[in-house]
Amino acid sequence: MRVLDSAAQGTAGVALVGGDAGIGKTRLTSELAAEARERGFHVLIGQCAELGDALPYLPLADALRGAEPAVREAAAAHPMLGQLLPGTDNASSAGLTQQRLFGSLLGLLADLQPVLFVIEDLHWADRSTRDLLVFLSRMVQSERVCVVGTYRTDDLHRRHPLRSVLAELKRLPTVMSVELGPLGSGEMSDYVATLGEVDAHGLGLIVARADGNPFYAEELFAAMAEGDSLPDELASLLMSRVELLSEAGQRVLRAAAVAGRRVEDELLREVSGLPAAEFEEVVREIVSRGLLRVDGYGYAFRHALLQEAVYTDLLPGERTRLHAAFARLLTSPAELAHHYLAGHDLAGALSASVEAGRLAERVGAPAEAHSHYDQALSLWERVREAERLAGESRVELAFRSALMAADSGDNHRAATQLRALPPTSRVSERLAYYLYELDDREGAIEAAERAVESAEDQVALARALATYARTLLWTSRHQEVEELSTRALETARAAGARDAEAGAMLTLATFVEVRGDLARAHELVDTASAEGTGNLAMDLRARFHHARIHYEQGLLADAADVADGGVRLAFETGLKWSTYGTDLRFLRFLIHYLAGEWDQAEAVAAGFGARVGTVPEAILSSFALFIEVARGLPAVEGRLSWLRPFWPDELVSYMSRGLAAEHALWQGDPEGALEHVRAAMAPLVPGETGVVRLAAVGLWALAELGTTEGADELRASARLAVEAGPTGDGGHMGAEGLAWAARVEAEWHRVHGRLDVELWRGVVSAFDFGFVYEVARARWRLAEALLAAGDRDAAQVEFGLARETAGKLRAAPLENALLDFGRRARFGSGGSGGSSGAGVPGDGGLTAREVEVLRLVAEGLTNREVAERLFIAQKTVSVHVSNILGKLDASTRTQAAATARQRGLLD
Repeated sequence: MRVLDSAAQGTAGVALVGGDAGIGKTRLTSELAAEARERGFHVLIGQCAELGDALPYLPLADALRGAEPAVREAAAAHPMLGQLLPGTDNASSAGLTQQRLFGSLLGLLADLQPVLFVIEDLHWADRSTRDLLVFLSRMVQSERVCVVGTYRTDDLHRRHPLRSVLAELKRLPTVMSVELGPLGSGEMSDYVATLGEVDAHGLGLIVARADGNPFYAEELFAAMAEGDSLPDELASLLMSRVELLSEAGQRVLRAAAVAGRRVEDELLREVSGLPAAEFEEVVREIVSRGLLRVDGYGYAFRHALLQEAVYTDLLPGERTRLHAAFARLLTSPAELAHHYLAGHDLAGALSASVEAGRLAERVGAPAEAHSHYDQALSLWERVREAERLAGESRVELAFRSALMAADSGDNHRAATQLRALPPTSRVSERLAYYLYELDDREGAIEAAERAVESAEDQVALARALATYARTLLWTSRHQEVEELSTRALETARAAGARDAEAGAMLTLATFVEVRGDLARAHELVDTASAEGTGNLAMDLRARFHHARIHYEQGLLADAADVADGGVRLAFETGLKWSTYGTDLRFLRFLIHYLAGEWDQAEAVAAGFGARVGTVPEAILSSFALFIEVARGLPAVEGRLSWLRPFWPDELVSYMSRGLAAEHALWQGDPEGALEHVRAAMAPLVPGETGVVRLAAVGLWALAELGTTEGADELRASARLAVEAGPTGDGGHMGAEGLAWAARVEAEWHRVHGRLDVELWRGVVSAFDFGFVYEVARARWRLAEALLAAGDRDAAQVEFGLARETAGKLRAAPLENALLDFGRRARFGSGGSGGSSGAGVPGDGGLTAREVEVLRLVAEGLTNREVAERLFIAQKTVSVHVSNILGKLDASTRTQAAATARQRGLLD
């Protein structure tokens, strides 16, 4: 009940309930569902079937079909979910079908919350259902949603596909694992007593034989009640109850077992061959003995173990004939393929497998589509006229299978299948695309070249050229990109290949952007995103790059408009969690952050869960640190503790450790900040643009420490990155990157004791493209420089502007730093008071931390006592004291204190 309680309070959770067959998993989830309904939860219950990968999303479709009308109505409003409801056409959709379906389900659960979603018998789950469970386990965090899955532990052999999924999920903080063990003898005695009257001798026999398994105990009790002897084996016990049925009853039950755990009434009657009246009498007998139960429009075995026992007891010929009988009556391609194969009708199995694959494609189950196509391919050589039955050639089917493997995330499998096919242009182009995704740049370029050379028509040539240009973009051959992209554009326009045209424009836009031709880059992305291509992945990619280029050039209002449109498209099509759907939301968060719309940014960041279990989740979580560190929110420490195990990943380290360094600086720990900076920079290749911001933060830490050691190396790293640019050979750097480069230069001079007014003016100007927070931080340093230069009035103006911005943003650490600076400068509490302070104007360039140390030194504290008071290292205090003596031109601590009093620094 714990996950249900958490869900009711707004913290989503997942429970995985394992145990041997018959141990009580279904009873437990039934009681949970009843409790949830009493609490006002919407309850969805779906069951996997023994057909495994044959029927994609079976438990989801099962749950929706059996849900209350309000839930079905809500599901129908989501087109991708509506396809799983009865009587709905499975129309093909514009790509990314599985991601759209997953996003649609997440949207439905959010609409329905609070909701309990139970998936039973995960040991039989299809690949797409397993993927769906992983998706929900990672994505539901703050919703009032509870997901429960059950599985049999005794069915999980060493290579069972559920094993790796369970191992992955059990590491997640949102997932609770529950293992049901056998009941003790006392508990079993109490349970048997609830089943009915039984004497002490019978109770002892049942408890001894049941071995702690409630279902086994129920069967033993029922057999004893019917006067049977008690067999030692469970299968024998179950079949002893079946053998009590009439001959017609046993025949109907055997047919039901071939159908699976559930079977429709009309279908079972047709296969049994009995007249309607006799069939109904026979079924009534079976139900009365508790072997089948009425389930919607048909019947279900009371327990899967019973169905398995009956099916296993069938003779080979009997089993084949019954499968063939079902195949003659069924219309579902996936079920047909299953029964045809079991009935040894290979031609029927091939034809049905191909059709099942096409259907799986349409409902967004690429893994199942791939499995069905591969099954058809495995039968190809054993079936006459296979091409006629499949409706396409073996090469076409193999190509389709490879595409589905890639769509299900297995690019390695896709590449392997494509390499085995004749190297046509279409095959080579897809191979190049997948190898590029696998970071095999040389292989991708070779395949793309082959695709261009073997293009059989203009459409194929356009796509091949677009992919070829993309493979060269970030290589030493990037100078060829412009010519290739231009040729791809011209070819695509002439052939009407809109997807290739958009892809070529986006590649070319990126190329000319880093070359500094911003006007042309904007023109290209404007055109690429102006109208849809019919390919949702391409449309979202176009909108992301359109917004990104505006963002990189500091055109935040334009970037926000485009990103908003892209986010809307992602939400409307169920692609909120697709690659570019996620990237667009990241970008929108950053635009809010730069533009000073921090309440909106914090609201978005609230959805970036702190409890992370994978690298992508850690990257997402790292974004939230921008706002949490800048506002000094208590969530920072908790988020960093979850991110720490993922610091070996380069991007996570760059994002989170860079912001952890700023957090450490605000907390007065420059040594810790420097450690974070050095660790984040270590894996970066010299010349990477990300170095610039880290170098600026590292120099800030050195200035606080009062040491120049390492400053030159940090500045040199930043300068190399600016000179190299994004392509490594002098490409154009965006507005934000150039602003951080300006800050590096100003911070380097500050490390060396020079508060350069003009350099800090340049930093303010560089960030003034719309980066509100960094303008305020630069004004703080500019005010310090102006005050040190004796221009008190100008310093006070900059200080006042910085205070105003920090207050509006509720940037508590910056506000505190400014208040401390204002007190030392004697500007007055509001930052707008006159120059009433006595003594020499300025503070000699002392930092806020140095003034803190100076005040304690003036009180007569030793270095050790100062370190204890400020919670910093004694060595750090020694560095600060040496720096203070140098800046105040004092030879002793006493002289430094006297000079400080004269200048009003201790007020």
